[in-house]
Amino acid sequence: MAYTVGQVAKAAGVTVRTLHHYDEIGLLSPSGRSSAGYRRYDDADLERLQLIRYYRELGFPLEEIAAILDDPASDPAEHLRRQHELLSARIGKLQEMVAAIEFAMEARKMNIPLTPEERFEVFGDFDPDEHAEEAERRWGGTEAYRESTRRTAGYTKDDWLRNKAENEDWGRRFAEVMASGAPADSPAAMELAEEHRQLIGRWFYDCSYEIHTGLADMYVGDPRFTEYFEKIRPGMAAYLSEAIHANAISRA
Repeated sequence: MAYTVGQVAKAAGVTVRTLHHYDEIGLLSPSGRSSAGYRRYDDADLERLQLIRYYRELGFPLEEIAAILDDPASDPAEHLRRQHELLSARIGKLQEMVAAIEFAMEARKMNIPLTPEERFEVFGDFDPDEHAEEAERRWGGTEAYRESTRRTAGYTKDDWLRNKAENEDWGRRFAEVMASGAPADSPAAMELAEEHRQLIGRWFYDCSYEIHTGLADMYVGDPRFTEYFEKIRPGMAAYLSEAIHANAISRA
């Protein structure tokens, strides 16, 4: 069956001008002409146009598409398999981007600043690298900030998910100590305060007791941090701050 350039343009969602351009550069030349010289496309032309559209959607330049389609060693089935793989990979990336955007929207609504890593990774509702930024701002911890930046720059999504899991596990156990009625300077609370310090050191930077107690003050003085811990258990920010100070004193 023969199709006019207008019919093909409408069916493919392109302009007539685009089809004319494809013809001019030899990317898609119609198989026939009418008696009046008008372009006529057949089913094979439409199949080629479909492949062109797929590759264009994937970002391939026209010159490269022409080389791919005109390769004598290729076949339409192979093109479809390749495009299926490329599109599947793109869908996966887009899904990650959607999740990241949703997180960014939620974080902005909650006034939580994001690190560069978190802008591209689905992490959670807390900014762990903010410890390093606050440390540098408050105590001149330039080396700590550089160390944190260096470490996190190489973290993958799996790394961030492991970090999140460790923090959630620590938060659950710390909340259980609170629920038991143990005071903040009890051995159990101070042991978990020490684990918290080591957790920061393992993932971000060497967290000295001086820096840790500074963070403890920030947990009750900065609403962003207070809100994070209060979500785990009401009163946790103040309890943790006291436990961190007690732990630092006991180990000094």
